[in-house]
Amino acid sequence: QVQLVESGGGLVQAGGSLRLSCAASGTIFRVNTMAWYRQAPGKQRELVASITSSGNTIYADSVKGRFALSRDNAKNTVYLQMNSLKPEDTAVYYCNAVVLGTPGTTWYDSWGRGTQVTVSS
Repeated sequence: QVQLVESGGGLVQAGGSLRLSCAASGTIFRVNTMAWYRQAPGKQRELVASITSSGNTIYADSVKGRFALSRDNAKNTVYLQMNSLKPEDTAVYYCNAVVLGTPGTTWYDSWGRGTQVTVSS
């Protein structure tokens, strides 16, 4: 069993910054891709950014140049630095990790409970 604990959400004015963190703990042999998704009211959940264990990143077009994703493999933790925030970034942000619990088992998706990010205009 793996738990993803998110932190760092909150209320910020447009143009401001926030840093989200997500730490994976529990029965972990290896963590592959880690990512942040977000879901705004009435909209589908969408990928914000992802990072492989080797550090390769992918960003949604809407956040390129404003958000930066990094990870600490030793801590199984991923960080999302969000700058120049806009009201349209308002959403619940969810952490995701692809985890191998024990050798010889199957990789699986683990999700955090989400953290609210609200950007006021």
